[in-house]
Amino acid sequence: MRKRKANRFMNAVVVSEYGPPEVLRVRKIGKPVPGDREVLVRVRATSVNYGDLLARNFKAVSPREFNMPFILWVFTRTYFGIGRPRVQVLGSEFSGEIEAVGRDVRRFKPGDPVFGYRGQSMGAYAEYVRLPENACLALMPANMTYEEAAVVPYGAVMALGLLRRMKVRPGQKVLVVGASGGIGSAAVQIARHLGAEVTGVCAVERSEYVRSLGAGKVIDYRMEDFTRNGETYDLIFDVLGRSSFSRCKNSLAADGSYLAASFKTGKLLRMLWTSLSGGRKAICALAPGSVADLLAVRDLIEAGKIKTVIDRSFPLEQAAEAHRYVEAGHARGKVVITVDGEDKTGIKERQR
Repeated sequence: MRKRKANRFMNAVVVSEYGPPEVLRVRKIGKPVPGDREVLVRVRATSVNYGDLLARNFKAVSPREFNMPFILWVFTRTYFGIGRPRVQVLGSEFSGEIEAVGRDVRRFKPGDPVFGYRGQSMGAYAEYVRLPENACLALMPANMTYEEAAVVPYGAVMALGLLRRMKVRPGQKVLVVGASGGIGSAAVQIARHLGAEVTGVCAVERSEYVRSLGAGKVIDYRMEDFTRNGETYDLIFDVLGRSSFSRCKNSLAADGSYLAASFKTGKLLRMLWTSLSGGRKAICALAPGSVADLLAVRDLIEAGKIKTVIDRSFPLEQAAEAHRYVEAGHARGKVVITVDGEDKTGIKERQR
């Protein structure tokens, strides 16, 4: 009896040209094969993040619109492609199970439920993704479904790394600007877990969502200027760098800090200047993400300190609709793309 050949192809959402959501199309592409120190993950769910929207149409992003220094815009534009996309499969965070492992892999075995973060390499809008064993990948939290776990890694890993750097302590007052986004929503929860009194800044449509994450107060940026309400904070965490140190300075405590996770050259110069003087500080920082941070995030999830709120789920075939929904500002929580059309766990408590 002749053996069936293993399927060498998989479905993936491919971006072959820059543009609106319609450029996202499902196609058959080669199924990756893991090397000796690599794992192959059967993706069950992924997400729609700001980075996915940016990468899909990076050709339209000018240096002025890019929220990082010009030199990083040059590197990013080159990485993603000048005229046409070089990174053709989007999706930076995901959940799924280990399908196969290389012969030298020790951390994982086939069947392990995992979640992870791919960074700018992306590739999770597909049925399978290949990663090095030492990538930002870990066993899934035991109290989450695939959909819930798929929207955690990016924001939580970034927020945890940055808030650890700032040494947030119980009793401090923390303001998160951009509290409804991937990093911001995680920052609200982690700062609250660290004992801080948290205020979130977002659009009024997402205020209930941010409150549900633990923010004691929510400010609608379109109705109230937090720099003029007389409140002071120990830390102002500006996720997308839409504000500035000079504008926020009077809203900082005497030894408070303004933290920008996105920043232009001017903010770097301001950071240098304030580092030479006492009092309030401007800090620009990035958190690349690590296995250690992801494991710490998993521990917080299993302890009930971080949760996810799913707004809507779309099947892989409707990735364009998912992007359109997020870009229109409709989301009141996380937006998930399910790769197999359903969340196969269906339970939140699993034995490992």
